[in-house]
Amino acid sequence: MTVYETNSAQETFAIGEAVAGRARPGQIYTLTGEMGSGKTVFTQGFAKGLGIAEAVNSPTFTVVQIYEGGRLPLYHFDVYRIEDIEEMDEIGYEDCFFGGGVCLIEWAELIEDILPKDCIRIRMEKDIAKGFDYRKLIVE
Repeated sequence: MTVYETNSAQETFAIGEAVAGRARPGQIYTLTGEMGSGKTVFTQGFAKGLGIAEAVNSPTFTVVQIYEGGRLPLYHFDVYRIEDIEEMDEIGYEDCFFGGGVCLIEWAELIEDILPKDCIRIRMEKDIAKGFDYRKLIVE
């Protein structure tokens, strides 16, 4: 387990960028944490770390956004609006999970039943007592 503490969105972005430098094809990163805990900021840094130049936003209404401009394809999932896990079959999640790219899944706890056991799990926590922009990232 690795724990990172950040005090700004820029620091959270930089952690994402650094983690992406170690990413390998076929890896799945799960991102969990309450609304506003930095999941999308982390993902934006991760995309930059892969060399993806285009803007990365949370794909809340499309569930998955694919970015292919970096050293690895990035499959960015936001499953917050998934009501039934079978919706993941409809979007062809297996092609992403078991393809040659890397997956980042926001709100991953909502699809726990279909996640491979060897995911890299990142839990993001806020602590207002330590500051409005404070975040703790726990990587397992």
